[in-house]
Amino acid sequence: MKQALNPNLVISLSSSLFHFHTNSKAHFVGKLLTCKDLASTASTHSNVVKYGLSNDTVTTNHLINCYIRLRRIDHARKLFDEMPQRNVVSWTSLMAGYVRQSQPNMAFSLFNQMQGALVQPNEFTFATLINACSILANLDIGRRIHALVEASGFHSNLVVCSCLIDMYGKCNRVDEARLIFDSMCTRNVVSWTSMITAYSQNAQGHHALQLLKELNHSSLLDKPNHFMLCSAICACASLGSLGSGKIIHGVVIRLGHDSSDVVASALVDMYAKCGCVNYCDKIFRRILNPSVIPYTSMIVGAAKYGLGTFSLQLFQEMVDRRIEPNDITFVGVLHACSHSGLIDKGLELLNSMRGKYGVMPDAKHYTCIADMLGRVGRIEEAYQLAKSVQVEGEGYALLWGTLLSASRLHGRVDIALEASNRLIESNQQVAGAYVTLSNTYALAGDWEKAHNLRSEMKRTGVYKEPGSSWIEIKESTYLFHAGNVSKCSQGREMLSLLRELEERMKERGYVGGTSGLVFVDVEDEAKEEIVSLHSEKLALAFGLINTPKGVTIRIMKNLRMCRDCHETFKLISDIVEREFVVRDVNRFHHFKNGLCTCGDFW
Repeated sequence: MKQALNPNLVISLSSSLFHFHTNSKAHFVGKLLTCKDLASTASTHSNVVKYGLSNDTVTTNHLINCYIRLRRIDHARKLFDEMPQRNVVSWTSLMAGYVRQSQPNMAFSLFNQMQGALVQPNEFTFATLINACSILANLDIGRRIHALVEASGFHSNLVVCSCLIDMYGKCNRVDEARLIFDSMCTRNVVSWTSMITAYSQNAQGHHALQLLKELNHSSLLDKPNHFMLCSAICACASLGSLGSGKIIHGVVIRLGHDSSDVVASALVDMYAKCGCVNYCDKIFRRILNPSVIPYTSMIVGAAKYGLGTFSLQLFQEMVDRRIEPNDITFVGVLHACSHSGLIDKGLELLNSMRGKYGVMPDAKHYTCIADMLGRVGRIEEAYQLAKSVQVEGEGYALLWGTLLSASRLHGRVDIALEASNRLIESNQQVAGAYVTLSNTYALAGDWEKAHNLRSEMKRTGVYKEPGSSWIEIKESTYLFHAGNVSKCSQGREMLSLLRELEERMKERGYVGGTSGLVFVDVEDEAKEEIVSLHSEKLALAFGLINTPKGVTIRIMKNLRMCRDCHETFKLISDIVEREFVVRDVNRFHHFKNGLCTCGDFW
């Protein structure tokens, strides 16, 4: 006869098992939160299975997150696939893992399966999906996810809105990002940073700095974090705004962010783009253990300043410290070789990239080599290189656009014609191709073909970007367009000063604008007038009038500085005993005592 179980004993045993299970679960979750390597995670995983918690959704979610932190997405996916029950955290965690591994399409695929399983997404699901759109910079998918956000009632969620701002910024839709920002009821440091970054990444640095000022005046946040400061520093770099950059640098020091590797790298880049290489070096040398990022910023900055040997020394120092260079590092050193005439070294570096450093050369590197060969007149070699490599998209335009400029410079009409035709057929840099080929014909004295090309541009509605230069004085920026001083209150004074300086230059043998630099078939006197009103000269005149003697004048230009302006700046720097720094689309020119740091090689 079987003895009946004591009901109290059954309850007691059940209670004990429940507490054991609960305590074990809390124990393992706690361990998983602190696991920092694969061995300890695998050990904890083994114990989870041993104690019968492998089917527990919460514990498995923590295991998945642990493997994702260790970048073992394959382990995480296996666990996910074996789960008997999944909740929104399970789906979102794995999606976030794929996004972290730069596999956004896998995240979208999972989301489709999640919808099929009728699991409702939460704010973190949408944030993850929007981040996946940011990686792809896919506006269509981004807008579809945005529509789902609206339909699901998360349109006011702080996390989701911040991600949407970032996504629209990455898709070059800054106005749409601003609409979301303005619609937010509450904002935090992430949302402000996202909007400032969106402006900075889309060449709207002035808006980024204005927003930072609004934040500072509103006292909505106690203090900016280092991500926000990095974005603001990048905005200053894009504008060449040294004054604002120094102010933000002061904020960085006051808030104790100057020890951050990322902030220091941004400062190095900013001072480099503002033409202050000495500042760059000082900041760089304060970084205790610089990574590839600050080294690359220094190498690129020195290269654009014409300090090719210094760039190569930095590269060697980096290699000696066993810091692996990346593709951007090689763009920097090849650029340094190109702008300093170090041909043999440049070719040696290109040949060593794949075998010695494991970096595959791409369009950016081949463009540097074509530019390097073109500058010293080795046009045929540059041409053969351009024909031999397979590049597409923007890389194609960069490579053949560089060859077009080099062939114009050295009068190779045949190669210029082929390069321009390739660009026009690919529908890339069309205006630049027409203008450069027209100028090539003009240099060769074939004015009829030059005029025909200009007429074709007018007929097809193709317009060249107008030359413009800007100068910053006391935190205000002043913009000048070639040949136009009508909107400037000091226009007459500027023109008078330029005429006076031109007379003094002629006393030193200067012949203005008559050496084929103006590609229009007009009389020499008219050519002089056209060249004398280039935008950088107008900015220089404005700077000379409005800054104290002895202060370095810094000018930014959207196009390449022409040879006549380059010669003019050299002479004026000696006449007025001032230093000028000009950042054009290619590099820096630092004029002092009648000389330029580029050594007339740019």
